[in-house]
Amino acid sequence: MQSIADVREACAALPHSQETFPFDATTLVFKVGGKMYALTDLQSDPVTLSLKVRPEEGEALRAAHEAITPGYHLNKRHWVTLTLDGSLPAGLGQSLLAGSHTLVVSGLTRAARAELGL
Repeated sequence: MQSIADVREACAALPHSQETFPFDATTLVFKVGGKMYALTDLQSDPVTLSLKVRPEEGEALRAAHEAITPGYHLNKRHWVTLTLDGSLPAGLGQSLLAGSHTLVVSGLTRAARAELGL
């Protein structure tokens, strides 16, 4: 993933993903079950993508990759921001995106998961 189109395509492939603009006209937020799992700024160059992670995973990712930083304007323990400049290993962004989606789905109430058919 290196473009907004790539991010949109990857998110659209995840079950029950929704695109929203709850903050402003340039901050694209992806939600599942009404909860945010990814966000990006349509104007950032290079593209950045913020994702939810488990705290211990976030620490390890930040230590291992210069292009992964604490979540910008988000809870630094639970979010990371990826700079999609081509420096991350192939497939890592996609894997972290799917993991963020899964993490958020697992945090939904049983009723919310049932409503989504998950």
